[in-house]
Amino acid sequence: MSQWSKSNDVLNTMNRGNPCESGLCTLCRADCSGKCETWSSSLKGRSLLYPRDFGAVTAGSANTCHVGVSYNSLRIQGYNYGAEGLAKGVSSSPDNCLFTKVDLETSFGNADPVKCRLPLMTGALGSTFIAAKYWDSFAIGGSLVGIPVVVGENVVGVDRESKLTAKKITKAPELDRRVETYLRYNDGYGAIIVQMNVEDTRNGVAEYVIDKYGDKVCLELKWGQGAKNIGGEIEVTSLDYALFLKKRGYLVDPDPEDKKVQEAFKSGAIHGFARHSRLGYTDLSTEAQVRESFMDSVAYLRKLGFKRISLKTGSYGMEALAMSIKYASDAGLDLLTIDGSGGGTGMSPWNMMETWGVPSILLHAKAREYAALLAARGTKVVDMSFAGGFAREDHVFKAMALGAPFVKLICMGRAIMIPGFLGANIEGALHPERRAKVFGNWDKLPKTVSDLGDSPEQIFACYEDVKKKVGAKEMKNIPYGAIAFCTLADKLSAGLQQLLAGARRFKLAELCRNDIAAANRETARETGIGFITDVQDETAKRILEA
Repeated sequence: MSQWSKSNDVLNTMNRGNPCESGLCTLCRADCSGKCETWSSSLKGRSLLYPRDFGAVTAGSANTCHVGVSYNSLRIQGYNYGAEGLAKGVSSSPDNCLFTKVDLETSFGNADPVKCRLPLMTGALGSTFIAAKYWDSFAIGGSLVGIPVVVGENVVGVDRESKLTAKKITKAPELDRRVETYLRYNDGYGAIIVQMNVEDTRNGVAEYVIDKYGDKVCLELKWGQGAKNIGGEIEVTSLDYALFLKKRGYLVDPDPEDKKVQEAFKSGAIHGFARHSRLGYTDLSTEAQVRESFMDSVAYLRKLGFKRISLKTGSYGMEALAMSIKYASDAGLDLLTIDGSGGGTGMSPWNMMETWGVPSILLHAKAREYAALLAARGTKVVDMSFAGGFAREDHVFKAMALGAPFVKLICMGRAIMIPGFLGANIEGALHPERRAKVFGNWDKLPKTVSDLGDSPEQIFACYEDVKKKVGAKEMKNIPYGAIAFCTLADKLSAGLQQLLAGARRFKLAELCRNDIAAANRETARETGIGFITDVQDETAKRILEA
């Protein structure tokens, strides 16, 4: 197993726990006081792109000896002439080819595309308590940035205030809160996506959503995710709540209705209950049956009135991958999110997460290969989003280049939840009267934050940018977590613009597979990306022979 450094002296960042390839800790805590790269970027923004202590230091990279197949074993290309993707009528003068002018806008969709200011989307933020507690920060931040935000599975089913009539949802206050919070600041960029699993389908979530919100909401069917190969889980520590969830139709383990379990809970031998979702398609035994069922589901949703429908699939094997791409394309879906192993979760069995499924880079490389096969036969391939362990701007560049031209977005889960945690902690420390409401965990600012200042204007690099967007009066309604979200997005945007400019791509849509190279032969073989010294080697020799 690769070992990633816990500290980065150049950026003055450090992981509290064990770091994974994304740069996040394997266990990311909501109460963390710093200071991994993503955490620090949520405060300092684009300044985290550069080494610290300018004028007193020099810095040099140690990341030049790549072992194994991973996104880290892809290198980003740069070129020494040319400029692609400049806006019409704009000259290629060096005065116009500035990285700040790189166009990062993207879109996804079939008949009615969704515009996004950045090629990012959130992972599915569903029934976990983390998602519920920090939703305002995630939703408002994503809406202000102009990217899609996904309401994950089971939100309605676990809501004790929701009501079912004749086994169909008739009242869903938590789902309403999540949708309406995002829509409040939406200006036409991004989208709010509501995800459905087996229980959501049974409970009539699609019917509820279309009746209340119409085409303001996109609907997402879910096959799986990269963190696990079973349904979603949450843990509850209340026997009463566990009994409620079982009555709602969920599998709850251990069984809260079992008298022995109840006694063990009362004595303290059992501390919590895991609520599980059901597996899909268990009553089907052939690929043809799955296709028929899937197409019937899409047809039904179209009949209800949904204009935009997406699919989320996990890190299953090649058959399921091909099925997802083919079915989504044939059904005219708007987006297919492919989540590889190495991603994250709110709650999954740990050893399952460590050992199941296809690692992201391998899954994504095959997804691109299969998409190209369909395109070569004249099929209009569904727009894709890649997910599974992404946190930085270089991750975005590499994954989009690997999947070009089919990949339109990169899905980040845990990474863009960090600013929500951090902002809430800062808001609670600066305003103790708000601490409970925003779920802050700090009584006072830690030194990692107080070194930057003692007011939000000083602490968040993008405070004034958000203020300019919403107006000074509205700032009182913007959670600090949303400001931190915008600050992280600014860092990712600037970093991506710099990488694209170095590759002479001044429009995101110009990014292609030639803009990355494999740093070892094994990665080249598994991804189809050229080995770094083979790329352009023939061109180089022609120059030498001229």
